[in-house]
Amino acid sequence: MIYPPFCGNPFGNRRRLTREVSVGKVGVGSHHPIRVQSMITCDTMDTQACIRQTMDLAAVGCEIVRITAPTVKDAQNLKYIKSGLLEKGCDVPIVADIHFKPEAAMEAALWVDKVRINPGNYADSKKFAVKEYSDEQYRAELDRIRERFTPLVRLCRSRGISLRIGTNHGSLSDRIMNRYGDTPLGMVESALEFARIARELEFHDLIFSMKASNPKVMIAAYRLLVARLLEAGPDWNYPVHLGVTEAGDGEDGRIKSAIGIGSLLADGIGDTIRVSLTEDSVNEIPVAQALIASFDRRPPEPVLAHGSEVTFPFDPFAFGRRASARMRVDGIDLGGEETIRVIVRQKTFDKIAHKLGKMGDFQPEGVYEHTDVAEINPADSVAISELNRSSEARLVTIKDHVDWPVIGAYRLLAAKLDKRHPILLKDTLRPSMDSSRDFLETLLGDGFFVGSKNESHASA
Repeated sequence: MIYPPFCGNPFGNRRRLTREVSVGKVGVGSHHPIRVQSMITCDTMDTQACIRQTMDLAAVGCEIVRITAPTVKDAQNLKYIKSGLLEKGCDVPIVADIHFKPEAAMEAALWVDKVRINPGNYADSKKFAVKEYSDEQYRAELDRIRERFTPLVRLCRSRGISLRIGTNHGSLSDRIMNRYGDTPLGMVESALEFARIARELEFHDLIFSMKASNPKVMIAAYRLLVARLLEAGPDWNYPVHLGVTEAGDGEDGRIKSAIGIGSLLADGIGDTIRVSLTEDSVNEIPVAQALIASFDRRPPEPVLAHGSEVTFPFDPFAFGRRASARMRVDGIDLGGEETIRVIVRQKTFDKIAHKLGKMGDFQPEGVYEHTDVAEINPADSVAISELNRSSEARLVTIKDHVDWPVIGAYRLLAAKLDKRHPILLKDTLRPSMDSSRDFLETLLGDGFFVGSKNESHASA
């Protein structure tokens, strides 16, 4: 079995096993459940508003709350926010969000359960300067960062609190930008530089994040991070926090989050998550809980036949659509360079037939029962061999009720099927006739599956 270097089994649902890191009373990683966190939006100097928003989040199931501390003065006020919460019986862990000021981080670390720093702007420069760094100059910059970062690491270690090294795609330092460019690799290297300093000081209570507003960049960065951690050795098994930066609001924000976060959960990556909506923060919690529930409800990890040789079907660090032959099905062209087509069951088509003229670009383009699609079990090597021997390209999909995780099933199909055959993607292998099915669950599930696959040519 040839697997990509970032997950145990891309065809199943095995979660990456990490070391445990404590954030206050909450254990992250290892065998703990995936944790839900969010961030309050009020002024950190408004103590009562911070207490109220934090308690509102905790009341709806938020397990870790982040509070921004851009200045030393803000960081000092975390003491009163934390004590005020405890007086009201709320012991939800608090994370201080630090950007530019090491002094603010040092103050915040006295009062909170975790400190989050952004390696792109913590003790590093961002002047949008274009400059070639010699190896000696690069090492000198790292020495300067080590000098500024070391006191925080030592304070976190002495207080027994954790540290999140959280890279943002939009705020990489000039030094990283000039050497690696504005790339997922630059994001990963930026974080690993800080992690190496922490490890030199024998500090291991680390959590990583690789956030971006573009889900494709975010997915690539997290996969590359985990690959690099695995390559570095078994004791680099640190937990990971997932999030899409400023995903937006409404359906768009939820779909965007599902694409980024859901894709990585399908890879077994992720120990805490935040759905970053431009809405009241309490609205983020049920979305995050629904994404985790989708991961938890997936079928058990399937077992392939002994001796099966399966290569991962696409480059996990770059988005690229699977190549296939162009063909005409039910009066529509699909495959090749054609746009991904939308196909619905006859029953669904009949329900909406009377309003197709008003649906514009949102109307379906074909009917499933008219496509002559080949329905197969991806583990059925005989059926796949017959398709691969055929001279004509054929639209192929997964049989309903195959006991596989949807994403794993389609990955296996893409790995074994000849590339000339276009693939029709389903959002579920267990069709429901329940008209009252939860809308959020359906919306997130579709985003989850679409984001996890770049091998489809039609969807149903």
